Amino acid sequence: MPIEQRQPQGLVDILDKILDKGLVVAGDIKVSLANVELLTIQLRLVICSIDKAEAIGINWWRADRFYSSDARALPPAEEYDSLKARIAELEMKLNEHAPASGKAPERKGR
Repeated sequence: MPIEQRQPQGLVDILDKILDKGLVVAGDIKVSLANVELLTIQLRLVICSIDKAEAIGINWWRADRFYSSDARALPPAEEYDSLKARIAELEMKLNEHAPASGKAPERKGR
């Protein structure tokens, strides 16, 4: 009975398998002091091909205006800039009409 020898896999073969099947790396980093948790960082990394990512439902780059080549489906950058300017103008007007207590009204969403 002959013994079958396996050929060592090269980096290209390993990378091809990872991109084809996908690889998920997950981990948590917790910083505690005297049994009091101060900070938790959750890390999630998915490495796969674009075809595999779309097959599992990951396609965030299609809606991101910096990565999408379909500019017609996304608002132009000038529109974002004009909205930012309008928000700044409204904030200034709001601060002008703030109560006399010297505190600006609190805003939600920041």
